[in-house]
Amino acid sequence: MCPPLAINLPLSETPDVKHAHLLDFVPHSEISKAAFELASRLLPPSILNHSIRVYLYAHFLTQPNSIYSSAKQDLLFAACILHDIGIVPQYDGHQRFEVEGADSAAEHLRRFDVKEGDIHDVWVAIALHTSPVIAERISELARIVREAVLIDFGKRKSLSSGNRNEEDLMKLREGFEEKYPRLGVEKVLGDAVVEQAVRHPEKAPPASWPGILYRAHLADPGWGGVNRAF
Repeated sequence: MCPPLAINLPLSETPDVKHAHLLDFVPHSEISKAAFELASRLLPPSILNHSIRVYLYAHFLTQPNSIYSSAKQDLLFAACILHDIGIVPQYDGHQRFEVEGADSAAEHLRRFDVKEGDIHDVWVAIALHTSPVIAERISELARIVREAVLIDFGKRKSLSSGNRNEEDLMKLREGFEEKYPRLGVEKVLGDAVVEQAVRHPEKAPPASWPGILYRAHLADPGWGGVNRAF
């Protein structure tokens, strides 16, 4: 694994992350570098930026004494940066995108000397990141990833870490989104999930988040905005 890395966010710069060789937030390890290279090569810019912001929020959600802030920071990074990798054509199998993404992340981690128990933790965090209540309770890593995703989509208004409040979160959001703009991620991600479901309806079970988005699309297929169920 790798030692903790201070996050440096020079807000005056807005680099094109699709062409950055290595950005300052990526942990200094082969596991994390390779995970970022995979994500930056395959993900659309809006979803890549979203995944970066999820990791940055997760960093602030992680308690200082957590193993995910130090010895297992690589696992936190991989779970965040690859949590939506299942929407890309290369990993568009017949399972829902969260499971396909979890499988691909596990495959990535097996290229390195990562214990199967740790791989399982990352798999669970990615596979359940759209599953409310379950993700928050099944493991620490799954909870952190789930909460970071909710924060980035405006579903949570404060950080659960320490004494941080809504004002702290607003300042973080402004900085993160200045450097890593949203680029319409809600529409891009929603459309990607639905497009998979149109071709393979089995990827959108009725009670799942993909299933909810798919039903909203079927109810109004001509709608051109952000999916109404997002």
